[in-house]
Amino acid sequence: MVSTIQQPSNHPLAEYVHRLEAGEALLANSQVNVLEVVGILKSYGIVLDAYSKNLIYIADHQFLELFPFFKYFNGEVSLGKLLQFWNHDRINYEYAEYVMKTMLWHGGGDLDTYLDSPEFLERAQRVMQAKTKNNWLVSGLQRVFPDFLPEQIRQLAYYKVLGLFWRVMSDMFIDLSDRFDRKEIQSIAEVVQHVQDALVAAANQPLVYAVEVKGQVYDIIPESAGLTFLMDAAVPYVDTIFFRGTPFLGTVSYNAQAQQIPVFQDQFIYGALYADPLPIGGAGIPPTLLMQDMRHFLPDYLHDIYRQGLRGEDDLRVKICESFQKSMFCVTTAAIRGLMPHPLDTEDPKQRQANRAYLEKWMDRFIPSRLEIVNVPDRY
Repeated sequence: MVSTIQQPSNHPLAEYVHRLEAGEALLANSQVNVLEVVGILKSYGIVLDAYSKNLIYIADHQFLELFPFFKYFNGEVSLGKLLQFWNHDRINYEYAEYVMKTMLWHGGGDLDTYLDSPEFLERAQRVMQAKTKNNWLVSGLQRVFPDFLPEQIRQLAYYKVLGLFWRVMSDMFIDLSDRFDRKEIQSIAEVVQHVQDALVAAANQPLVYAVEVKGQVYDIIPESAGLTFLMDAAVPYVDTIFFRGTPFLGTVSYNAQAQQIPVFQDQFIYGALYADPLPIGGAGIPPTLLMQDMRHFLPDYLHDIYRQGLRGEDDLRVKICESFQKSMFCVTTAAIRGLMPHPLDTEDPKQRQANRAYLEKWMDRFIPSRLEIVNVPDRY
């Protein structure tokens, strides 16, 4: 007789393989973990709402503006808002652009393929001609550097796609917080299920991008391109921002001779799941901007947990980063489960083995991550 009992995994992170096979999350379930994850995702959801609106505004209303001085104002320029910005009392939209440029640089997926296609270049040429007509400076620049404007449009496409992606994620996280307040969410497993259900619900949402130039609408990413939320925004985002990322300035040398940065992009391990929270707050560390933004919107129950720590609020940004990493392991769990080749509860030995191989491949990427560190018992 052939045994249908699956043998334990021999992977170095076998514990987490078995957790996922049992329907659990990468992050251990505890009351404090639930409070941290839900609380930080509420704050993140509020920040993403602002990031999303600004990215979409830039894509739609700052199209091929070479000097967009007021791009962070969302079309609402006033003296009061200028004073607020000069006093640094604002959302740090620079972080949203940092994430966008990281995705553009890493590329990958059908969006990247489409933006290198003849169809995209043809559409880009049409809208470029309309935008630069009678603008001798820009049209002259384009003749000298023919790849300049198409590359700007590629970047604007990433502005729009990331804005659309974060729109869904913001609503998802705010809804999670509302459900927690209604006591519908009480465990890490329920957090993961909420995220997974929301990702599945939005999976086939089309990613489209069109701009209006002189009264005429030009499609840059038409619906016929077939780009959708899950496979062309969510999956590349997880790969690029959670795993690969970019090295923080000042923490490693960018000098090629120093060989501190991998030669190949697919070897990068600078994403959110690997980053050391301790440098957060230092100059040149992009996530510092995100942590600074989130600190303004922390729910009271999470802020109270931070105040009870040994350093109180002196290391608030570091604590926020640690909670944020926990939450991203939950989001990653949802993504991994949503992309499983076969149902978790399958009884077919071959399907179970395929699931095992799939999970172990993911675990290979988690070995140098902070997975085991975030699972240290509650510290607050």
